[in-house]
Amino acid sequence: MPSPKQLVPFYDPDEFEEFVKEWVPALEGKYTLVERHGGAGDHGIDVAGYLSPQRLEGEWHNYQCKRYAAAVTWATAAQEIRKMFVAAAAGHFTVPSRYVFVAPKISRSLPRLFATPTGCRDKFLGELVTTRDKVVADLDAGHRQKVSDLAAVTDFAIFECVDLDEMLALHKTTAHWAGRFPFAPLDRGPEALVPPAQHGERETRYVQHLLDVYRERFPAAISSLEQVAEVADADDHLKRQREAFYAAESLRVFARDATTPAYFDRVLEDVYDIVVEVAGRSYPDGWERVGAVTSVAGTVQLTPTILTPFVETKARKGVCHHLANEDRLIWCRKGDT
Repeated sequence: MPSPKQLVPFYDPDEFEEFVKEWVPALEGKYTLVERHGGAGDHGIDVAGYLSPQRLEGEWHNYQCKRYAAAVTWATAAQEIRKMFVAAAAGHFTVPSRYVFVAPKISRSLPRLFATPTGCRDKFLGELVTTRDKVVADLDAGHRQKVSDLAAVTDFAIFECVDLDEMLALHKTTAHWAGRFPFAPLDRGPEALVPPAQHGERETRYVQHLLDVYRERFPAAISSLEQVAEVADADDHLKRQREAFYAAESLRVFARDATTPAYFDRVLEDVYDIVVEVAGRSYPDGWERVGAVTSVAGTVQLTPTILTPFVETKARKGVCHHLANEDRLIWCRKGDT
């Protein structure tokens, strides 16, 4: 299986722009909107990050996408910069406060040139006089002068470039990474969740099912949730089940925030497909059913996804209580013997 670094250079231009659009928000938390413009008549804007509701009329950043087999050089960059200044001089938008070339490959000379903004501007202005680039050559003298004047007062420190390694490192921090590269390992896993002293809102249903188990198992001692703590076996059992539930809950939250909820749903279905048969057997009581089902759940083979390496035994058992929250698993049944 190719790595993300091997795969991205083979994206077509549209897919590469979409990849960049996923990556851009990780750079700047203050964007009011990130928008693709690529296509005919885009005036040199591929992906725009807006820092104000005024969008192209306010402060904004331009991400110029170049998905070429060869490294992006100054010749290519200068052509795009000329296109940008021509459109800005014509009033299509304000000059962006940041203009970033993003590409799988960047020539070594380009970042060195951008590192000296004044020298870069002088080089650009010098070439602007002699260029045969139609975007400038076809302009009348007045418009051409406007382009030159605008470039002359622009701080060329706005120009920079980012290579693929930098892009992938940040893209990995987004929720898009897992969906785009489901075969690639994640650098971090779920954050462990500890059961709070008070039952959480998401615990109501599965805890009620467990209370039914304790009432059935200890009828003389337990009739309410408060009484569970007075029976050592029931109290220890509930604590273990809550720990398992929160182990699974940490996976659910992680899948939602760092990957996609569908991966946790896949775990739910994998566990359910096995344990539903075990749950359907006859048992002396619900206590025995819970024990049998959760034991089997801990050994279920899961469909490989980017989430699978983080699904430990306790979390698989906890998935049973997530299923009980949906009433897909019921512990106490009439007819148990």
